[in-house]
Amino acid sequence: MSTSLESAVAEVCASVGNDPSRLVDVAREIQARFGCVPAEAIDGIHLRLGVSRPTVRSLVSFYSFLSEEPKGRVVIRLCDDPVDRLFGYERVQRAFSQELGIPIGGTTADGAFSLERTACIGMSDHAPAALVNETPVTDLSTDKAREIVAELRVHMSPERLVKKLGDGNNGHPLVRSMVRNHIRQAGPIVLTEHHHGEATRKAAAMSPNEVIRAVKAARLRGRGGAGFPTGIKWEMARAAPGARKFLVCNADEGEPGTFKDRVLLTEFPDRVFAGMTIAGYAIGAREGILYLRAEYGYLRRFLEDVLAQRRAEGLLGRSIAARHSFDFDIRIQMGAGAYVCGEETALLSSCEGLRGDPRNRPPFPAQKGFLGFPTIVNNVETLACVARILDAGPATFSEYGTKQSAGSKLLSISGDVGMAGVYEVPFGVTLREVLALADSRETQAVQIGGPSGRMIGPEGFDRTICYDDLATGGAMVAFGPDRNPIEIARMYMEFFEDESCGYCTPCRVGNGILRRGLDKVLAGRGEPSDLVQLEEVARTMKATSRCGLGQTSFNPVLTTLASFRPLFDSLVKEDPKKFRRSFDLEASTREAARIRTGGAR
Repeated sequence: MSTSLESAVAEVCASVGNDPSRLVDVAREIQARFGCVPAEAIDGIHLRLGVSRPTVRSLVSFYSFLSEEPKGRVVIRLCDDPVDRLFGYERVQRAFSQELGIPIGGTTADGAFSLERTACIGMSDHAPAALVNETPVTDLSTDKAREIVAELRVHMSPERLVKKLGDGNNGHPLVRSMVRNHIRQAGPIVLTEHHHGEATRKAAAMSPNEVIRAVKAARLRGRGGAGFPTGIKWEMARAAPGARKFLVCNADEGEPGTFKDRVLLTEFPDRVFAGMTIAGYAIGAREGILYLRAEYGYLRRFLEDVLAQRRAEGLLGRSIAARHSFDFDIRIQMGAGAYVCGEETALLSSCEGLRGDPRNRPPFPAQKGFLGFPTIVNNVETLACVARILDAGPATFSEYGTKQSAGSKLLSISGDVGMAGVYEVPFGVTLREVLALADSRETQAVQIGGPSGRMIGPEGFDRTICYDDLATGGAMVAFGPDRNPIEIARMYMEFFEDESCGYCTPCRVGNGILRRGLDKVLAGRGEPSDLVQLEEVARTMKATSRCGLGQTSFNPVLTTLASFRPLFDSLVKEDPKKFRRSFDLEASTREAARIRTGGAR
């Protein structure tokens, strides 16, 4: 190991107290300094943190933002989620490749640039978009791609690509981003005026059990889509035995088409941190973690500054709001690029310095979570709602929405709409009403709830957004009449095929089978029996996959089949001779013919 690399490994490991649970932080820092995590660094990390070499190497290979092979000094990550593909990803990618002289996955000979694709960067309202190192670059075109490369060759500073600052805190000196918030409709619960410190002080004047009762009275349910009652979840953690307890905020919104948490973290971070503080107090935790996805790394310094201000004002740290029994602090844990870490047990594995592998349940995190201690994982929007409940009272919150779905919901709306952005709507609103708000015209399909949600056709536009009907974590993508719903479902299956952690066979293999099945249909080689097989594979995945990813990743296929069955039926047919239409006899015998011909010579 070179002296500089050895000293850097020693310094970085020491900065986290040689704590093995901070392995992701260590690997990220080495990657940032050297453009990779080389084998020599892996050896040094292994010795200083006391973790095995295979563990370190496995972690580096798992996360897309880490690599054992050197990356360019500037890494351009193009977002290739379905929305970006529909709005010009391929043209932009070709322009970057031509200007740099490298394909996707390549690095220039001088080590200056790497060009990569990534699943989603939380910028679907700005598609096509990219990350240049940690700098978001939005609304790309082929001309803009060429200009970016030419400019970077001059100064090699991605930050200088930002010529015009976005609105709100995107213009903050610690952010300086071209991203725009696109808040299209603010509502009465989350995207509303925030009384700094009031919610935290009100919680401090109550007992932890009183705080939990207030959250239960508000009928708050988790905003991640599953909708588990938040107060009941907190009660479980408070009652669970454990010398330490943890509160984790899941800010790893990796669902393609979702970006509401980006807006909350940019414009309402104090409200989110207040919600974390209140939740920590309620469950008896003194330690909180904000798990921030790597794609939002450009917000980290700003968020750290907000935390520092709260500590200075007595709203975080020891004796919060002058209550001696109220100690709670928050640290930010960065992700390193892995969609599966949005699943709460995979997220906890990542927080512990491991691959983001999901865990078997039970035990549930509320019983045995981070480092084996009782842990509550709530998402960004849920915790923002908590602060509002304590600030304005449970009755104010629960007067909106429906009996089973109280309050409002943030929707990230993108795709073929006139006004992509974030909308706060009361639960119970119809999908048709939301489409009208977003100026969506001639919509033929809506993917709601992210890739693992459902594809809805026009006959379902009068369904309501609530936990009893169209439950959603917040992503909503509209598709116009010139889009092919089967092709869109295929894009989502390709996404799941890439993002599966590979731990269990049903998910690892099943997503590929489903994607290839859609390929056959789109190519005109499908048969009615292929549609039956798609449904059978989906049922197997649901029953046997280990975590929520594999238990729902087939939904693009099943829901598109249900909503657009006539389209599928029009593309499949039986061969008159009862042969398999998908079997290519010529291709299958081509190699044998070549060998036979060669042997004859």
